[in-house]
Amino acid sequence: MAKLLGIDIGTSGCKCIVIDETGRVLKQASAEYPLLTPKPMWTEQDPEAWWAGVQHCLAELNEPNVDAIGVTGQMHGSVFLDATGNVVRPALLWNDQRTVAECEEIERTLGRDTLFKIAKNPMLTGFQAPKLLWLRNHEPSNFAKVAQVLLPKDYIRYKLTGVFATEVSDASGVGLLDVSARQWSKDLITGLNFNIDLFPKVVESDEITGHTRGVANLADGIPVVGGGGDQAAAAVGTGAVVPGVTSVSLGTSGVVFTSLDQPSHDPSGAAHVFCHANRAWHAMGVMLSCGGALRWYRDTLGGGRNYNQITESAASVPTGSEGLVFLPYLAGERCPHNNPSATGSFTGLHLGNTQAHFDRAVLEGITFGLLDGFRLLKGLGASSTEVRVTGGGAGSDFWVQIIANAFEAPCVLLESDEGPAMGSAILAGVGTGVFASVKEAAEKTIRTRKVVQPNESLSQNSYDKFRSLYRSLT
Repeated sequence: MAKLLGIDIGTSGCKCIVIDETGRVLKQASAEYPLLTPKPMWTEQDPEAWWAGVQHCLAELNEPNVDAIGVTGQMHGSVFLDATGNVVRPALLWNDQRTVAECEEIERTLGRDTLFKIAKNPMLTGFQAPKLLWLRNHEPSNFAKVAQVLLPKDYIRYKLTGVFATEVSDASGVGLLDVSARQWSKDLITGLNFNIDLFPKVVESDEITGHTRGVANLADGIPVVGGGGDQAAAAVGTGAVVPGVTSVSLGTSGVVFTSLDQPSHDPSGAAHVFCHANRAWHAMGVMLSCGGALRWYRDTLGGGRNYNQITESAASVPTGSEGLVFLPYLAGERCPHNNPSATGSFTGLHLGNTQAHFDRAVLEGITFGLLDGFRLLKGLGASSTEVRVTGGGAGSDFWVQIIANAFEAPCVLLESDEGPAMGSAILAGVGTGVFASVKEAAEKTIRTRKVVQPNESLSQNSYDKFRSLYRSLT
């Protein structure tokens, strides 16, 4: 029986799991590391802290002879290495907002239409390309030292194998990939006067990139596959690798994700179109405050109750919260509005409102935000016959029922919800022949726990009425 190791470099910590070829989790370990905020709106981390976390997990797992390794992690971050492979400065992360001016400079230089044509996306502050430009503009002495720019998971690949490489799904979020051709765009890179040698080779997510060497608690010679950006890897772990299956992740942020047969682009720039880990493409809408909005509500206005108490209370009032509307834009918004200055609110207050109305309004407001993204993806040609719901919010049957009703689609809950780590381990199996394809791997390893059907007694007209009120306020 094969043993497959998945390594996930998250923002708050890393997670490592070992699965067998049936998808059963044999072992898992995690480790936390700090987030650095040297200035308001700046977020950084020390890549060596990621590596220390991985080493801690490997020691705890004590599985030196796994058959293959897949890596995944937070997207867009920039790891700057010098010619000796040492870190030049802390990495700038996906949620760092210092690069507004650099995004504007890139779009002036290259042209927004050119970016859409080649990269399929506008230039966003989260992407890696503006971070490299920021380094050149603001820290020229550090920029002069840079010999290689890596994404977070690819730094771990380098520490495991000594190889500089990335794969298509994560590279799509740099902003300089030709998404149709699945390779770096020389036109975009040289158009910004960057040396193309700064960027690692690009492979498919299931290709072997190198083999372990000199790593404590791992034997030498274990193949390490490309892996995927966290959202693409998570989609592999949920089976959102074929058209018709949509993944909805109810984490701190909310992600609506679907596989595409062909690359397209959203003219508004609110939805991303990237290469997928299944050798095709995907579209996703990222809502910045999903579970994060619910946590904020619990901690500030929730009256000291836990999540279960809030959802039980919400169930006591009717659909639409009797006109009370919550806009969940507590950290700006990316999809569908792509507005970092957007703010949240409660609207429609009256004397009849109780705590329960606020409880339900929060859940419905977040759901309507996700529905905006879902409909945007359908406009790009995505089809959906079922929605697979994952993340912490998937533990609430009531919330999942709201989503099924609003989306007019059955919501599927999975036996195992191990997120990106699971997907990266599955990709390791694909790359080493344990599975013939990503599609076959998903069929063999992903099992359904429960299906929540839409409530047919609730007509879509009733939900559309409340969603129209919601949209009129955004």
